[in-house]
This record gives sequence, structure tokens and C-alpha cells, in this order.
Amino acid sequence: MKKLILFGFVITALISCKKKEKDPPYEPKLLVKLVVDSTQVRLNNLGQPSNMPAGNAGQHPLFNKISAHYLEFAPSMLTALGSGCVAYHAPETTEGGATAIEFSKSIVKTPGERYLEIPLKDLQKGTYEFVRLSVSYQNYDVRFYFNNMPFMGTLASFVGYNQYLTNFPVKNQSVTVNSNKLQGYWAFESVNGVQTGQIPPGGITVPNPLFATSPIPSGSCVVTGQFATPFSITGNETKDIEIVLSLSVNNSFEWQDSNSNGRWDVGPGTMEPVVDMGLRGLIPTIIPQ
Repeated sequence: MKKLILFGFVITALISCKKKEKDPPYEPKLLVKLVVDSTQVRLNNLGQPSNMPAGNAGQHPLFNKISAHYLEFAPSMLTALGSGCVAYHAPETTEGGATAIEFSKSIVKTPGERYLEIPLKDLQKGTYEFVRLSVSYQNYDVRFYFNNMPFMGTLASFVGYNQYLTNFPVKNQSVTVNSNKLQGYWAFESVNGVQTGQIPPGGITVPNPLFATSPIPSGSCVVTGQFATPFSITGNETKDIEIVLSLSVNNSFEWQDSNSNGRWDVGPGTMEPVVDMGLRGLIPTIIPQ
């Protein structure tokens, strides 16, 4: 009986000790969400409002998926690319020769989903006025006409500086590449099967309002946006910081409108050339927690 009583005291003491143990302190995170908006202003490479060029036509694509390869926060308009707080850099490879984004290891999400969660302790302390986001992949539906009949098709659009592609899905069908593809490569799945193409170098619009003080390399897709109010990382945060990066897709899918009918005509036997698939602006917003 004495042994049972002693055992009971020991168990009670252990339970009491466990109750007194504190939970580890919460580690706040940077939460990043990517969204697309067809009503946002349509900008050119200099970050200025842009109309559709004569001879071209465009439409607002209906997004399925998106991927980004690089995220950086810049303290000022004088901060050179790569000199700010680099929060994310996707895996790269030389499997295809030159350094390229390794698409098979990229994060691909639906717009509106949380894209990144990064512990704030891993980020450089400072106050940041601008954000730079390099979008690398877009998958969306677009309207087209075949034999004067309207259809919807799906486009896999690769706008990163260079990407190593093995095998990737468009919608119901897949494309095998096993090589590097420069910015502007695309695959389009429709009633005609899958067609692929390549926009010439320099054809992808990448808005950068800091072009005069902080240029970006030609052929990259580093879109720059300015916070309405600069945000700070102090190292003393107790709550998450959530940032929504809103990308303009206002007529971002653009083609050469050969017959001036405002429709993307895809055959039979012809396809009006795709000339631009770049994002048209970036507005970052801090969401209160």
C-alpha cells in the first residue's frame, strides 16, 4: 500500500511539472501571397501607363497557376538589384548548360494561395520601400478563334530569364523538352493539340519604375513595385507580417492582330504571332494581423 501511495505521488509530481512547462515562443513569419488583377493599371517597361500598340490586340488571361523565382525588398530607389533583402531564390541548375531556373523544383501555386512562409529571423533587418518579384511561370486560359468559332485554350508561359524544362503539363497534355528555354517560351493546348513557340529576346514587358536608378538585366522578369508605406523588419516582431503582391494582367496576353479583328485567330494553318506575355505592374500591400 505504501508503495502504491508513493507511486501516486511521483505520477502527480510529474504531471504537475509538465503542466508548468511553457510552450516555445512563437516564431513570426513573413507570409507572401501572389494575386492577379485585370483591373490594375497596364504599365510598360518604364513603369508608365501603356496603351495597346497599333497592330496588336490583347486580352486578360484567366489564371490557373503561377510561379516566382526571386523575391527581394529594396530600402530605396538607389538599391541595386541583389543588394536589398533577398527573401527567396528558387533552385537553379546547369543541367541544360547555362545557369537556369530548375522548373521541376519551383513552387507553383494558384493565385490567391499563400505562396511563401519565411521566418522573419532569417531576413535582414531594415526598412523597405520597394519590392522586386521575378515571375517565372504562368498557366492560364485564353480565348481564341478557329474556323471563325470561339474556343478556350490553355497556355503555359515561361517568362523567367532561363529555365531548364524536363516534362511539364499544359492542361491535359504534356510537353517534353529536356533543355534550357529562354524567356518567352510557351506551349498552347487547344483543339489543335499542343503548339509551342518562342517570343524573340526583349519582347516580354517587365515594368520597372526604378529603371533610371536601379536597372534590371535584359531578359529577366523582375517586376518592381512600391509600398504605399515602407515596412520594417526589426527583429522584435511577435506577429506574422503578411504581404499581398498584386500583379497586373491587364491585357497582358498580346498578339499581332494581322487582320485587325481584335480576336486571336489560331488556324487552320495559321496562328497570329504571340508578341508579349509579361506582367503589367506590381502593387504590394501589407495586411494587418
